[in-house]
Amino acid sequence: MFDTQQFIADCEAAVAEDSSHVSVREIVARAVSDPAAVLKGLGEPDASGVKKIHNSDTLTIINVVWAPWMTIMPHNHEMWAAIGVYTGREDNMFWRRVEGAPDGHIEAAGAMDLSPGEVSPLGPGIIHSVTNPIPRLTGAIHVYGGNFFDTPRSEWDAETLTEQPYDVEKNMRLFQEFGTA
Repeated sequence: MFDTQQFIADCEAAVAEDSSHVSVREIVARAVSDPAAVLKGLGEPDASGVKKIHNSDTLTIINVVWAPWMTIMPHNHEMWAAIGVYTGREDNMFWRRVEGAPDGHIEAAGAMDLSPGEVSPLGPGIIHSVTNPIPRLTGAIHVYGGNFFDTPRSEWDAETLTEQPYDVEKNMRLFQEFGTA
């Protein structure tokens, strides 16, 4: 079974030894390699939301549950991340800054889908948007190399693709507004 406290301890030990995402990615991969165990340990998702599992200056672990068809606008983290899906699917669209463009304008640069048991590392400079493209809840463990909730970063307007400060409260409300399946 997925043991939340052991997962936290393993991630903390990995970050203490190597401050990059490399060793944490392996821990997340090991956890989501058994999606049924993660579901048993965290519980079957019943509503969209972001649940803090652990939060410190060097490590944040959250259980992210995406509502059906939910999309969040392009954003960055200003820290590395390791994302592991344990149920459903996450589609990530990657973006890059347009050199010389005003207002931090971005353009599409690639995509990746994550299904149960799959993990994606994200470097600290990555800009991405996320969609749950299926008609049911998607659950993923997100591990970040810093304080996810207190690090200044950016988001981009979905229509104009221009940069603005990331609004944590607004984005947490999006998960509440999407509600249950």
